[in-house]
Amino acid sequence: MKLHEISDNPGARKKRTRIGRGIGSGVGKTGGRGGKGQTARSGVRIKGFEGGQMPLHRRLPKRGFNKPFAKVYNEVNLDRVQAAIDAGKLDAAATVTVESLVKAGVLRRAKDGVRLLGGGELKAKVTFEVQGASKAAIAAVEKAGGAVTVLAPKAEAETAA
Repeated sequence: MKLHEISDNPGARKKRTRIGRGIGSGVGKTGGRGGKGQTARSGVRIKGFEGGQMPLHRRLPKRGFNKPFAKVYNEVNLDRVQAAIDAGKLDAAATVTVESLVKAGVLRRAKDGVRLLGGGELKAKVTFEVQGASKAAIAAVEKAGGAVTVLAPKAEAETAA
């Protein structure tokens, strides 16, 4: 077999349909765009337009509020931490922080910190320094003989000054 002898299976490549090439082609005249009007033109189509009636998305009331400077935390369950310790990626003797979790490959990036959740079981005695922790997580860590330090959020006055 040579490179110039290689070819596709018959029917593997389909020729594209050329629209607007006469009535006999089956996709001539309007070219699959239907009748006249705004939708037949290129570049113009109003999504959500209801013929002058107030559209649904404007009839419904606005709700909620988005915090512009909301903190985004990574959430880590205890079983993920235990798996990293078992694999030898995390040192149980050292304090577990955001940086150590990123280095171990448990997290991809630091974001605004870590929130520890109580999913799974922790067997090792570990000390955590995290931005947040659930009550179940704190109880599970203390049961295993470890400790959780919840770091205070950085004050806005410090970052502004």
